[in-house]
Amino acid sequence: MNWLELAEQKRTEIVADLQKLIQIPSVLDEKAVTAEMPFGPKPLEALNFMLNEGQKAGFLTKNIDNMAGHIEMGEGDETLGILCHVDVVPEGNGWTYPPFEGIEADGKVYGRGAIDDKGPTIAAWMAMKLVKESGIELNKKVRMIIGTDEESGFRCVTRYFEKEAMPEIGFAPDADFPIINAEKGIASLIFTQTGSTDTETIQFFQSGKRTNMVPEEAFALIFGGLHSIKQKFNAFSNEHGFTGEVTQEGPMVKILTHGKSAHAMEPNDGVNAAILLAKFLQTVPLTAHSKAFVHFLVQSFGEDSRGHALALQFTDEVSGDTTLNPGVIHYAPAQGSCTQVSMRYSVTYPFEEKLAACREILKETGITLDLGTNSQPHYVDKEDELIKTLQKVYERQTGEEAKLLSIGGGTYARVLKKGVAFGMLFPGRKDLAHQVDEYVDIDDLVKATAIYADAIVELATKLTREGV
Repeated sequence: MNWLELAEQKRTEIVADLQKLIQIPSVLDEKAVTAEMPFGPKPLEALNFMLNEGQKAGFLTKNIDNMAGHIEMGEGDETLGILCHVDVVPEGNGWTYPPFEGIEADGKVYGRGAIDDKGPTIAAWMAMKLVKESGIELNKKVRMIIGTDEESGFRCVTRYFEKEAMPEIGFAPDADFPIINAEKGIASLIFTQTGSTDTETIQFFQSGKRTNMVPEEAFALIFGGLHSIKQKFNAFSNEHGFTGEVTQEGPMVKILTHGKSAHAMEPNDGVNAAILLAKFLQTVPLTAHSKAFVHFLVQSFGEDSRGHALALQFTDEVSGDTTLNPGVIHYAPAQGSCTQVSMRYSVTYPFEEKLAACREILKETGITLDLGTNSQPHYVDKEDELIKTLQKVYERQTGEEAKLLSIGGGTYARVLKKGVAFGMLFPGRKDLAHQVDEYVDIDDLVKATAIYADAIVELATKLTREGV
């Protein structure tokens, strides 16, 4: 079966469906949450779009409490899961093309979710359609499981697997090709500082919306002279190569800094606007409580995303460096400060030992550390049959070696007992997930569709390639 040729015939349909899905701005909306819309109206709309497409094409579909759902084909006692998500992170600012229109240009489709994870979702969906249309008899159920809260905590698949059986094997098309068999642990670390009753220089500091994004903007309200602060800021920003604004806001001065957003799994791909702002504030005379706050930010995260200053650093051969991203930061004198950090930690990380060492360092600083959520690392042995099968498929479809990778991002593969992330960002392609001007290459969408169709047949039938 020439899956690439068959996928090529669906190129126009692939692009059109992706554009429709991108046009649904499926960002979590906490203010609009109801019992019927657990993550707001737009994530639910995106889920219903996919389930409706499944119904129209003659697949079995099921909606689980408007949080997740599945599209199913095939028969058998076992299930192959293909785990996708249709929610997206906030769009941010500075797009060349509107983030929720799905503009096609230069062989690409632009939009929030194009590569994370709406493009891969459409590729996997089209692969299921190709397999169904081929008439190949499956000996497993194949379920595309669609979540709507992947970017904010996996509550969708948690609910799904409370009500539905876990697939015996599966993959998540939500990362990189060839195959990711190791995903770092993801912990939310919360650093807090108690409040102050004194009149502080900094009256307010805010940055970030999600811990899984490097914040692209930060601002502070401080007491001081507008002219002198603006002079210092202009000199500082020119020296350090970033932009921002200094304006009068009532009796206070507002300082705004611009950074660059990126996925928290590699903070070095972005520029943290909060750290830029904290570094600048160190050049301004500050009262003690305000000074302790910015000193903590700069000392802990100013020069290093690997956690050395907090004794949290660790690396291993399986998954690489542990990384820290201070994604959401808030300060107000009476409340104190709260710095929420996404830590992506290595597979063999000595978790309790490292957190204890960090708390020891913090003892004299007035800052405390609490653990929020913690998702354990995920690893599938390189000799596992699932790995070997996907390697065979990838090499057959691309002619390239199927190397095994590890990532700091978290995919739905980690909720499976035996699951891996499988595409769809090809080697050498720029990863713009969570960044401005996110796009997916249309040729890659077609090629990924062929790869996923081949994988479904290999994993869900007893037929050999020659038998197909």
